[in-house]
Amino acid sequence: MYAMAQGEVIDASRELNGLQKRRLEEEIKLKQISFQEEEAKELARKEKERHEATRREADFVKECAEREAAERKEAENRGSNSNATKEKESLDRALAGCFHQYRKFTWEEIVFATESFSENLKIGMGAYGTVYKCSFHHTTAAVKILHDKESRRVEQELEILSQIHHPHLLILLGACPDHSCLVFEFMENGSLEDRLLKKNNTPPILWFHRYRIAWEIASALVYLHNSRPKGIIHRDLKPANILLDHNYVSKIGDIGLSTMLNNNDSLSISTAPAGTICYIDPEYQRTGLVSPMCDVYAFGIVVLQLLTGKSAMGISRIVEIAMINDRFMEVLDYEAGAWPMEETKRLAYVALRCTELRRRDRPDLVNEVLPTLEKLKDYAEKARDLALTTSPHPPPPPNHFICPILKVCLHS
Repeated sequence: MYAMAQGEVIDASRELNGLQKRRLEEEIKLKQISFQEEEAKELARKEKERHEATRREADFVKECAEREAAERKEAENRGSNSNATKEKESLDRALAGCFHQYRKFTWEEIVFATESFSENLKIGMGAYGTVYKCSFHHTTAAVKILHDKESRRVEQELEILSQIHHPHLLILLGACPDHSCLVFEFMENGSLEDRLLKKNNTPPILWFHRYRIAWEIASALVYLHNSRPKGIIHRDLKPANILLDHNYVSKIGDIGLSTMLNNNDSLSISTAPAGTICYIDPEYQRTGLVSPMCDVYAFGIVVLQLLTGKSAMGISRIVEIAMINDRFMEVLDYEAGAWPMEETKRLAYVALRCTELRRRDRPDLVNEVLPTLEKLKDYAEKARDLALTTSPHPPPPPNHFICPILKVCLHS
């Protein structure tokens, strides 16, 4: 009897242990299901936010197009000879104020230098004008002929360029204000956009150049944002507006949409948001407030393009997902060479922070972004020097240096 009772106790104990084990397994499964539900809800929330952002972006594009068409029509109806005269006088004053720096070209000189605007010399065409390669007194230059009714843009560029000097900002050589022409230094390697796309079968940009280019762009933005007496916001930063010389040294150009700040770090504007879709700060689209963080957002997109060689459309999400899923290497531009993975992840992380939807979540250029990029640039330069030790051709000397006395950029 005792043995039978003891056996029953053991069986009951085993059954109880089995029940407890199954209960524990069920609890674990329930927790997993609950966790998966939370993940699904979070994913759905993010997808909803992205959908809303895409919808707002589409509405914004439509609104901008309609507003721009209305403004152009209104401007055409309002145009008169007296307004044209006032604009011409204003341009003359702007050019005269910086005459010691820029030359005033005649229309005849422009026509002669471009061989009557030969198609063979045309090197670019955009929304605001056409660019020709030309030569003035044995100096190769680029002439931008702005479209009709863009004289205000010429005036704005002259006003801003008369105040800034930086080795990574495109240098204005002169202007012909009567015909809305700007003459810039010529950049042999064209735009960063064309080089990333390897237009005309040009060689890819190696990774260590891309590290340096990211630092150069950031340093130019810091200079613009902290200019005196007024800070300057570019508002249209993108690879098409970043030009490369024969050494792949980058310079930011096309500042016709730039805004000068007052003492505040942001200001409200009454016109429609300007810039290029995919590079426009989402918070700027929503509020109409311009701040240096508008350029920080665009800079983040540009850096992600430097890393991947891909289009700007959805690039931040592509890189973010790749990093989460440990597939970051797959989205990098393999033609740039053997990317150093840890350093490249650090650069991508900085870029993703720059593209946060809210301005307050983005890093400060001076205190956070630039120090990190400077370290990466130094790392890249060491790698470049090491690579050049095996090359039979020494690198060409830089085409500019900073005068230690005047603190201005001098060209060879």
